[in-house]
Formats: sequence, structure tokens, C-alpha cells
Amino acid sequence: MQHGKYRFIVGFLAAPLALYALFVIWPFIQSIYYSFTDWTGLSPEFGMVGFDNYSRMLDDEIFWKSLQHSLTFAVVLPLVTVGLALFFAFMLNVGGRRRRGAAIAGVRGSSFYKIVYFFPQVLSIAIVALLFQFAYNPNSGAINSVLKGIGLGSVQPDWLGDPDLALICVMVVLVWSTVGFFVVLFSAGMASIPRDFYEAALLDGANRFTTFFKITLPLLWDTVQSGWIYMGILALGAESFAVVQIMTVGPNGGGPDYSTIVMPLYVYQKAFRDGQAAYATTIGVALLLVTLAFAAVVMKLGRRERLEF
Repeated sequence: MQHGKYRFIVGFLAAPLALYALFVIWPFIQSIYYSFTDWTGLSPEFGMVGFDNYSRMLDDEIFWKSLQHSLTFAVVLPLVTVGLALFFAFMLNVGGRRRRGAAIAGVRGSSFYKIVYFFPQVLSIAIVALLFQFAYNPNSGAINSVLKGIGLGSVQPDWLGDPDLALICVMVVLVWSTVGFFVVLFSAGMASIPRDFYEAALLDGANRFTTFFKITLPLLWDTVQSGWIYMGILALGAESFAVVQIMTVGPNGGGPDYSTIVMPLYVYQKAFRDGQAAYATTIGVALLLVTLAFAAVVMKLGRRERLEF
């Protein structure tokens, strides 16, 4: 069985690793290289400038704003999204009333609820952002219309035009659009947990709160940790870029007064609006370091003894 094992492994891994190196690793290396140049992105000619771009970045007030907002996304969005998804998944799988022949059951209509929660995943994030942009419209949007309809006409916030509310409005959209995916993910994990564990706990007098923290969460921890990292990467990457660019005001989004600017959007603005590709790649390198640091911290803090069943 050991004869030719390594040739077999190399034969299967060579092509995927080569593609990964070509389309993932090599662009990262190129970005780091261009961050030490004055390349505009419009001309093949450029010169080396050393650490000038990094010095400029450290003195850039807008960069620090974008970093602050991206870190806020990375901390708040996974916490809220994963927390809601765990609650919904638990209710859909083991949070219902006892029924005949089953001590443990989900709420009635759980299959239908899973489809409803997952529905935002079917929509493009651009369409979701446009829909919520219309809903947040202060004059004719659905939210202010509802407030007016229930007698709160004096409460008409300028949602995306208010620097104190715009970032929160964007985060609400990201939570709404992603929580359904994690509900389905956690539901699949909970479905694999033997029902005998829950039934034994209930016979011993445990309530739903106890069974969640003593049975469900420990046995689902690896999935929760992976979901936390995945959500953090989404919050630091393409999802936040698309929603902020489409929904918010200002040149290419990020307003008002850069109150919603995030690092991916700032990279885009510098590269394609301002023709400063080298400086954009410098911010991209900073974003890469932030993403790696986030994943490392979550894996470090979430490390625990693995439980098997």
C-alpha cells in the first residue's frame, strides 16, 4: 500500500498548488513589490521609492479612518452575525416544544424558515445594497414611510447622510445578507449531534439554555470558529467594499465625510480614481496584514480541546 504513495500525492497536488501559486501567491508578491515604487497603474514605467509609500500611509488621516472602520467591521459583524445564526439554528433544530415520539425537535416550520433565512444568499450583494439604499432614502424610503405611518413622522433620520448613523446602517445590511448562510451552516452541524445527548441532559433536568452552552456549542465549536474567521474575512474584504461603495454618498462612496470608508474601498479609490496604484498596493499590503492578524487572533483565542462524538 505504501509503494508509490508520494508520487500519487504529488501527482494530485502539483496542479492545484501550481494554480494557487500562480493566481494567489504571485499577485501578493507583485503587490508587495509595487508598494515600493511610484507606479501609477497607467504607465509601464515606474521607479523605486523605498518606504516612501509606507511613510505616507502612516501620515494619511483617511487611511487611519478606513483602518478603524474595517477593524470595527471585523469585530462587530462576526460577533453579531455568528451570535444570531447560532440562536436561529438552535431554535430551528432543538429549540421547539416536545412532540409525540420526539423529546427534541425544532420549531414548527423549521424547513421553511431555513429557506427564508437563506434567501438573501441567492441575491447578489449589489442588489441587496441597492434595495437597502432605496429603503434608507430619507424622503421616500420604506423605513421612514413606516415611521410616518405609525405616528413617528417627526422621527425621520437621514440614514445614510448622517455621519453618526451611516456606518451602523451599512453593518445592518451586511448582517442581514450573511446571517442566513451561517444559519444553514450551523444547522447542518447541529443535525449531526446525536439526539441522545440532548435527551439525557433533559432527563437530568437541564433546560434549553444549559444544553446550548454545555452540549451544542462545545460540539459545534470547530464550525463556529471557521464561520467566525470566514465572516471576518468577508467584513474586511469584498462584502464591505461592495455595500459601502454602492450605498454611501460621496465620490465612489465612503461618505459622508469619510464616515464609512473602509480599507478595500480606499484601495479602489486610490488605484482607479486617483491613479496611484503603488500607494493603493501599499494599503492592500496593510489590509493583508490586518486580515492575517485577525485570523491568527481568532484561532489563538478559540483554541480548545477538540471534542468528538
